[in-house]
Amino acid sequence: MKAVRYVLIALVALVVLAVAAVAIAMAVIDPNNYKPQIEQAVEKQTSLDLILKGDIGWSFIPLGLELNSVEATLEGDRFVALEKLVAQIDFWSLIAMSPRVNTFVLDGLDARLEVNEQGNGNWTRIMPGKPAGEAAAETAGTQDEQAQENQGAGGEPLNFNVENVQISNAQVHYADKSTGQSITLENFTVDASNITLGSEFPLEIGFRVATTQPTLEVDGNISARLAANEAFNEFAVSGLNAVFDITGEPFGSKKVTAELGGSAKANLENETATLSDFTASLANLSLSTELTVNGFGEKPTLSGKLSIADFSLRELLNNLGQPAVETRDKDVLEAIAFSTSIGGPAGRVELSDLTIKLDDTTFNGSGSYNLADTGIAFNLQGDQLNADRYLPPQAEGDTKQAAAPEKATTGPEGDLLPLETVRSLMLDIDLGLGQLIVSNLTIKEIKASTTAKNGLLKVDEFSGKLYEGRFGANVTIDARSDNPKWTIGSDVTNVQTLPLLTDLADVDMLGGGANLKVNATTTGNRISALRSNADGQVSFNLAEGQFRRMNLTRMACQGIALVNQDQLTTTDWGSSTPFNDMRGTLNINGNTLNNTDLVASLAGMRLEGKGTIDMKQSQLDYEAGLRIVGEIHRDNACRVTEYVENVVIPVECRGNFSEDPAGLCSFDGSRFRDTLKTIAENAAKAKVKEKVDEAKTKAKEKVKEKLQDKVGDKLKGLFN
Repeated sequence: MKAVRYVLIALVALVVLAVAAVAIAMAVIDPNNYKPQIEQAVEKQTSLDLILKGDIGWSFIPLGLELNSVEATLEGDRFVALEKLVAQIDFWSLIAMSPRVNTFVLDGLDARLEVNEQGNGNWTRIMPGKPAGEAAAETAGTQDEQAQENQGAGGEPLNFNVENVQISNAQVHYADKSTGQSITLENFTVDASNITLGSEFPLEIGFRVATTQPTLEVDGNISARLAANEAFNEFAVSGLNAVFDITGEPFGSKKVTAELGGSAKANLENETATLSDFTASLANLSLSTELTVNGFGEKPTLSGKLSIADFSLRELLNNLGQPAVETRDKDVLEAIAFSTSIGGPAGRVELSDLTIKLDDTTFNGSGSYNLADTGIAFNLQGDQLNADRYLPPQAEGDTKQAAAPEKATTGPEGDLLPLETVRSLMLDIDLGLGQLIVSNLTIKEIKASTTAKNGLLKVDEFSGKLYEGRFGANVTIDARSDNPKWTIGSDVTNVQTLPLLTDLADVDMLGGGANLKVNATTTGNRISALRSNADGQVSFNLAEGQFRRMNLTRMACQGIALVNQDQLTTTDWGSSTPFNDMRGTLNINGNTLNNTDLVASLAGMRLEGKGTIDMKQSQLDYEAGLRIVGEIHRDNACRVTEYVENVVIPVECRGNFSEDPAGLCSFDGSRFRDTLKTIAENAAKAKVKEKVDEAKTKAKEKVKEKLQDKVGDKLKGLFN
């Protein structure tokens, strides 16, 4: 026991002697006397020129160092400077192997970082170059040291504590001559105290950041309570309150405020993270969430909730200094909201109880996102949407009637689809809408189903109710090549054309229940190519319809009156022509639609027609004929004689159909000559028939007389 006591006494004596030696050395030695040696040592080992302008001081209890007015230049330019640096460590905490930083003060830091035109940073020139062999040996030595450190890392964690940290008046200037970008961090401050591993400590940060491309300034203030365990694998933030005031070109020089708040935890060992009562706001846009993440790898599991409170997009754009969105209805874009629950298995984010609100329209449903293949799936059902309210306002003097298409005169034609993006899409989207108003059309019970995979984009279904009828369509876009292929099919049943065309384009020239079938294909990625390469067929028929603002009976009677060499006396012809079962086909050949089999049944007539429609020039070139098959009108000049029966009264429809569709059709006098030939032939046939009939009548009478004579003679002989 005495030996142990003597050993302890000896150790204490050695410690006391060491402490006394250090204290005497610090009291006797003035570090300011060694400034030249310190500056020379730094200049020898680096490319920096060190200038120690101020005093150097040190203390024993607490053990510390103080530097004042220090500057380092690089190739004649200031690289870094500081006004004051104080670092103090409690001496007895070092002896106890539980070091406590008493005070760390950094004031007036000024760092200048610069990238030249070749893209090289000035900080890369601090250390002088070394021979390859020496550099390799140093690298190997560093790796050995790291390996030894890793082997010894399994010991007890060091209990490191900090009493006070203060950073003030710090600034960093960054300039990139290769891009012209300049970034300045200034007024950077940090204030933290009682930093102890395993318990919370307060932290406050302030700064100002300014950039030149674009011109932007951010003033930030952050306060929170932080915590970290001794193993540095578990962290927590609570009471977060971060406020950022932003101004600059992106916001039209307006001041915008962004804020963050809430709490967060992360465990690196268990790979878990949690956001609690987390909020983020930008101007009048506010987001809140509760989120838990399990697994930091490729297949994390997420659970929680996310919501964006009701906000006005118009107000947001104004707050952000952005131009207003001009709409026909100034009351839209005033109430937008979003909310959802987040869940799903590992590697898949699933959204349930999903609600999207756009003014008086609400969508409900679900969605998902697959992290492995970026697949997106949505199933949304909406109530009603008036899309016309969101269209740009009409210019003064505009009407609902579509204007003539204008030829593009500025710039080259652009691609419709970003092919690489389409090829990467993985989509499975189902959308339903109770009612949609678009282009003044009212469509109900809309169903849309879209899928995309490996460059094949399909609209498997797009259907709904439209003006007492139904429609359905499907589209396939094969974007696997640089010349995508389009396949389009559509089926329309009993859609009433009169209200549809009236609402769509203020055109009331055709009424009836339309039935159409469309099958078409094309290739290309530009409008001009799609039109030029279009191929297919459109078949149609309208039952019990009418041509409005167009009286075909009057046109036919004009031709019949000429044949009868008479004049029409009727003045009230009406403005429409009823018909039954108009049908035909349109063959699509590029920009041209060809029709050769138009037929329709009218009162006493049959409409026949053929012609072409040039979609590129909006030109119609159509020849129709009204074949007389019975009485068509009470006007005596329009009487149907044997000369005009089955003849065709020609009608032509020519011109730009985007300007005045109702004024395109008129009586075709040039083709009426052919009708006159037919009438002459009919007259000749009628005369021949008249003579034949007269001869037949005379022959019959002679035969009858002979028979009567013979029968009379026989009767006389019988009675005599």
